[in-house]
Amino acid sequence: MAITFNHPAFSQIEHRPWPLPNKKWLLTQTWLNLLFVHWEIDVSDLRARIPDELEIDLHNGKAYIAIVPFDMKGVTFRNCPKVSFLSDFPEINVRTYVTYQGKPGVWFFSLDVPRRFPAWAARTFFHLPYRHGQVSIADLNGEIHYEQEVENDVFRARYKPFQGCIREPSSFEKWATERYCLYCQSKYGALYRTEVQHRLWPLQKASLDIEKNSMLADFEVGIQHPSILFSKRIEVVAYPLERLN
Repeated sequence: MAITFNHPAFSQIEHRPWPLPNKKWLLTQTWLNLLFVHWEIDVSDLRARIPDELEIDLHNGKAYIAIVPFDMKGVTFRNCPKVSFLSDFPEINVRTYVTYQGKPGVWFFSLDVPRRFPAWAARTFFHLPYRHGQVSIADLNGEIHYEQEVENDVFRARYKPFQGCIREPSSFEKWATERYCLYCQSKYGALYRTEVQHRLWPLQKASLDIEKNSMLADFEVGIQHPSILFSKRIEVVAYPLERLN
């Protein structure tokens, strides 16, 4: 399929593990100041929380759960204007990794934002477990200060990238970040996949100081993975939901 989309998400496509969807993308957004921090987790704990149709994706025989805080800008539908109040807000999610019919992707346990309407719309139309609460991000001389408090979950941390991009990401770093779809399930049990497109992740190592983190209190987590990753900016498009069952 010839790519004619004038969008920075398509500046690279040769790295994709499978071809682009043969349909128009639906949503555009830019992600800023992302942190990826991972912990080992017991496979049986994940299995009890994820639909049976999805295979839990392992790296070197281990399952992982991640917390990913970042800032979103320009979230809107294709050919629609960007309204700052609705389009710009921080998000923090808890996620793991799954596979369905050969396509590795992301499964979300929670996605927290400080905007009520985007949270409602994502829950209603995209079957994602968004929650509304207190979420804030601030860039203080290159150090990112992040705070979240939703229901009984709290995350307060500071993180900062080291100089220079990672030229050769490790197998774990590629495995954890280079994913081009997400999976979700409706309240009626229907399973869906949403494909996404962006260029290769520009990754940096980062320092991290967690003041408080209760977001994983209900999970059986193990040791934290030593690779703490940061990405300054990436443009993303998402495609319409595809029902799988």
